[in-house]
Amino acid sequence: MPETSDLKNGLAARIGEAIAGVLDLVAIASSLVVAGLMAFLVVARYLLGLSVVGLHELIMLAAVALYMTGAVIASRKRDHLTVDWIAGNITDPRRKAAHDLLIATLTIIITIFFIVWAYWMFSWGLKRPQTTPAYQIPLWVPQMAIGLAAVGCFCYALRDFIGALSRLRHS
Repeated sequence: MPETSDLKNGLAARIGEAIAGVLDLVAIASSLVVAGLMAFLVVARYLLGLSVVGLHELIMLAAVALYMTGAVIASRKRDHLTVDWIAGNITDPRRKAAHDLLIATLTIIITIFFIVWAYWMFSWGLKRPQTTPAYQIPLWVPQMAIGLAAVGCFCYALRDFIGALSRLRHS
């Protein structure tokens, strides 16, 4: 019979893979929307002489989703805030764990500021609702993507902090 920690690790891995899959799908979909709508905009304007009202709004929404999803994916892959020269020159496992703990701590602090800023921006958008000119899309929609990215980056920073702390304690 598997141990409880093995079951928890398996469940955590499956949840992590599901989240990674959703993030990848959002990144692919928003990339296709940005590229497709930009191509359509160029073709419509310069080859057909059409001006499609509001297309920039949709491109902006997809681009915000893409940028914020990219930030969370970078956090998931530990590709954010990396100084390769320093990390590459640390060979001692204990010092490497301490370095990773420092990076994770700084990332947590920064993402807390990011979460607070995103919350203020989102709540301001709800108190003073504004919409895009053509399609009347509430501005809190792209602001919500920023908030979700802030929370996602915080969660991955917390994961990195716990992992580095565990390695530091066991080295």
